[in-house]
Amino acid sequence: MAKKMQRRRRQKRTRSQRGELPFSLVDRFLREEFHSSRLSSSALSFLTSVLEYLTSNILELAGEVAQTTGRKRIAPEDVRLVVQNNEQLRQLFKPGGTSVNEDDN
Repeated sequence: MAKKMQRRRRQKRTRSQRGELPFSLVDRFLREEFHSSRLSSSALSFLTSVLEYLTSNILELAGEVAQTTGRKRIAPEDVRLVVQNNEQLRQLFKPGGTSVNEDDN
């Protein structure tokens, strides 16, 4: 006799549970703050991916800092330390910022 195999259904997870940044939020911010009416969907997708990548890297490093200090939660101080101690992040977030076309001299 063959028993019926019970299928387990995956529970649906929201974007916030998956850790994804919604395109609509980035789109609305760009249109409101920069008054940009011409914005392609590929540019929006690329920008959202870059923001997700930066956020995940910063939070991963901040989590390691919090863990080494014996805490389970990331504090704003941990994020600040990560940005100060990482050369690339420090250059990215320095006052005045950097541009894509800027020379490395």
